[in-house]
Amino acid sequence: MDLKGKVAIVTGVSKGIGLAIAKKLLEKDVKVAGWSRTPPDLSNPNFHFVETDVANEESVVSAYESTRSVFGEDIRILINNAGYGVYGAFDQVKSEDWMGMFDVNVHGIFHCTRQVVANMKSRDEGHIVNIGSIAGLNPVKNMVGYAATKHAVTGLSHSLFMELRDFGIKVTCIYPGSVETNFFDKIEEFGSSSNKMMPEDIASTVVHVLESSANYHHTDIEVRPLKPKG
Repeated sequence: MDLKGKVAIVTGVSKGIGLAIAKKLLEKDVKVAGWSRTPPDLSNPNFHFVETDVANEESVVSAYESTRSVFGEDIRILINNAGYGVYGAFDQVKSEDWMGMFDVNVHGIFHCTRQVVANMKSRDEGHIVNIGSIAGLNPVKNMVGYAATKHAVTGLSHSLFMELRDFGIKVTCIYPGSVETNFFDKIEEFGSSSNKMMPEDIASTVVHVLESSANYHHTDIEVRPLKPKG
């Protein structure tokens, strides 16, 4: 896809991977609507922030209408990045944390993707990128809820690409290993001493798949630090 002038929605844009993706897309002259609960430290004439709770369908519908009012109908790119995890033994996980992870990590993708698919179908072009996790492919001790949501993202992504490919819409799921973000701040065993990837690394991968030729479809991309312990 030629990215210049295209309109993209990036969720979870306040910091970390989402913010890095937004900045990288803006460098490519993409018009970016950033959806998150808090605004990022980002100022650009082609950036429009919309306060959004992806777990809430009404909030997502409102965000989509706000995006259309600023950038128009032709939204070709959706980056489903919003997500979070709660660390702890399974028998100590609170019900509200379990439900909250599913509401953001899985239901959020459902709410956001529903808004863009009809328009993408009508234009025979679109690209949906879901930021999954290595936890969506492998078991993770003491992160059962998070791993369960990311396994759901894997299944959602695989089935959705099969459904949408005949309409010219690509669906890509990216599975990062450890990334230097605030996600690990409260998890001692994943402390800052490990050699994590940077959010900008993930953003460069996102741009790479978006710029691929029309009949070239990345479905799954797994990325990891080369030397995780430095």
